[in-house]
Amino acid sequence: MKEWIIGRNPVIEVLQAKRRDVFRLLVASGVDEKGRVHEIMSLAASRKIPIERVPRERLIPMGENPQGVALEVSAYPYADLADIFERAAERKEDLFILILDIIQNPQNLGTLLRTAEAAGVHGVIIPLRRAADVTPAVVSASAGASEHMLIIQENLVRAIDTLKKHDVWVVGLEGSEEARPIEEVPLTGPLALVVGNEGEGMRLLVRESCDFLLKLPMHGRIESLNAAVAGSIVIYQVVLARQKQSPSPQEMP
Repeated sequence: MKEWIIGRNPVIEVLQAKRRDVFRLLVASGVDEKGRVHEIMSLAASRKIPIERVPRERLIPMGENPQGVALEVSAYPYADLADIFERAAERKEDLFILILDIIQNPQNLGTLLRTAEAAGVHGVIIPLRRAADVTPAVVSASAGASEHMLIIQENLVRAIDTLKKHDVWVVGLEGSEEARPIEEVPLTGPLALVVGNEGEGMRLLVRESCDFLLKLPMHGRIESLNAAVAGSIVIYQVVLARQKQSPSPQEMP
């Protein structure tokens, strides 16, 4: 199946990641072929990808603000759990996985993927059904970060069971009374962070599969945060916890 990726940053990341088959590049007539557009055209030329100049109107139906470029590509290449374990081993880091339980809004999914990639998360697990897939809209929302992230589609309870067999702690994010304050939950070592659905949170079986439940402090009148915002905050709390655990340059032998 083929699809169109639009926007300069997403198109560049697709070309640089080299994980998809690329069939052709459309460039709107009259677009200034400098900067990012020049970079896109150079990357396409280096891979012998056909470049077509087309009327700007042809790109408008492909999505909001194509920025004068559109790339025809194969469908998103999902990975498997072994790939994620391998990436962590290659980096010589404790495993860090993000599990998204039925995130349905493409913007939220894209935001979480962008944060995960920037924070060095080794992979993301999404459900097989009822959740947003990695569509062109998600690629755009992630600014192309999805192209560098290992994402698998799997039954979440089954995936969590596999992770636990590899001594991975599973931590669920929610705002219930049963959840512990984030500062009381261990965030170092091999870890999987679960972020639930935008409105309903985690499903019961996924929630019951977690080793810990954590919540963020809420001091204002608003009772909860957007799933993508809350998930992004906790992702970076994990990053900070790991940095504190690592020896400083003065402590290193």
